[in-house]
Amino acid sequence: MNKPPGKPKEGAAAKSPSQLIDEKIQSLDDWRGKTLAKVRALIQQAEPSVVEEWKWSLPVWSRDGIICTGETYKAKVKLTFPKGASLKDPARLFNASLEGNTRRAIDLGEGDAIDEAAFKALIKAAVAANKV
Repeated sequence: MNKPPGKPKEGAAAKSPSQLIDEKIQSLDDWRGKTLAKVRALIQQAEPSVVEEWKWSLPVWSRDGIICTGETYKAKVKLTFPKGASLKDPARLFNASLEGNTRRAIDLGEGDAIDEAAFKALIKAAVAANKV
């Protein structure tokens, strides 16, 4: 089992956040890596000027603030939107962290499909919310 990327060791060449996300995806040699790569591509399509960051040992996508984070667990890939509660979600993609007043999340399990058009609209809404 590959160790997920973390902070570079002292003396090691610093890696870009995009490189760390690439490594994270490659270290997940199962459906989770494919799912994370798929949502990453959808985020980049929805917001071409997205900034990839590596915070809290997690992939983070930002544009004028955090859009969402990408966490991976044994049974799911979790996309957490810090301002999710304020976003319109007519396709009801949010299925986790629904009880909070601020954030919302999308949990994707093995074999789960995501409505690509609705997800891209949610990304665009999160970017717009960051500009307010």
